[in-house]
Amino acid sequence: MFVKGSGISGKDICNVLLIQLGDIGDVVLSFPAVRALRENFPQAYIVVAVREKARELMEDCRWVSSVISINEKKRTWQEELRYQKRFFLRLRRFRFDLAVDLRTGDRGALIALLSGARQKVGFFAKDGTLWRNRVFTHLVVPESAPGQHIAQYYQGLLGAYDIKTEHTFPEHDVPDDRYRAAKTLLKSESVPPDRPVIAVQPFSLWKYKEWGVDKYIRLINWLVSEYDVSVIITGSLDERERADEIIKHCPRHTYNLAGRTSIGMLSAVFKACRLFVGVDSAGVHIAAAVGLPTVSIFGPSSYITWAPRGAQHLVVHKDLPCVPCRDKGCKDSEISRCLDELTFEEVQAVVRDRMSKLMPPAGSQESVI
Repeated sequence: MFVKGSGISGKDICNVLLIQLGDIGDVVLSFPAVRALRENFPQAYIVVAVREKARELMEDCRWVSSVISINEKKRTWQEELRYQKRFFLRLRRFRFDLAVDLRTGDRGALIALLSGARQKVGFFAKDGTLWRNRVFTHLVVPESAPGQHIAQYYQGLLGAYDIKTEHTFPEHDVPDDRYRAAKTLLKSESVPPDRPVIAVQPFSLWKYKEWGVDKYIRLINWLVSEYDVSVIITGSLDERERADEIIKHCPRHTYNLAGRTSIGMLSAVFKACRLFVGVDSAGVHIAAAVGLPTVSIFGPSSYITWAPRGAQHLVVHKDLPCVPCRDKGCKDSEISRCLDELTFEEVQAVVRDRMSKLMPPAGSQESVI
């Protein structure tokens, strides 16, 4: 349902601004929206505004002309004033014809307003009636249809004005130089080049989405013993020590890459792998976007909304009547019963099913599919 604006005038659209100030996973899931803009305005100069931590990933997106990043590091008020002045002066230089904000926060609306774009598209925010909603020349009431994926939700903002693409879910082409660098990194970490690599990401930005260290240890040791594979543990620099704790109990063919990759390099590392196994996190979205099969472990979040779609992507979750609750753990406790009670055997069965399509067990004479 549209509440403002009857259509987007495509005439003379030369410069387009897309604003996505969500986390890294949200940025990846916005790739189809970027693609829709490129396919509908093939000659336009498309600039994407993201938070600094997602900058490198968006710079590698082939449908993007340029990236503006928001640096959220702490500054004195004088430094902050200078930073904001430089940021908005740079923004205005593009002389945008169209600005699109994929979220409902105030910061994105302010960027859209100060961009000077004559057409501004955004989602209607229930708490934005004082000023935010008035920024936009075109507004769409966000509707979450049953079974709708978040990537479809983002595309729906543009699709409401007939700016569409047939490519519903994220795709990401890793640049050749990054892929070569990723292979060099794996070699420098002593990952054997002659063994298939499985990426395991046990950690999330949100603790209530994590499955449990002891169960990951069992899973990794089973993978290494059952199949002729190496396992790399991925994550952020802050998670490196936690990854080391896992590796202490996984002595064979397990390598700690947490904190060893930039976000752009992580996508290239995933490109060099055979399977991703991990929690609901940015990692699973990046892995799926580069074409890597995934097994994602979901708890209180809706896997229908967030998990990668397609035959090569499997999801494991606890079948409880309260799932998904979308809370931050049970009663917002940061502890999720649905993940605590999800057993190793339940996850193992799904991973085994996925592995059966990729490679036979060690010592088997079966052909690889």
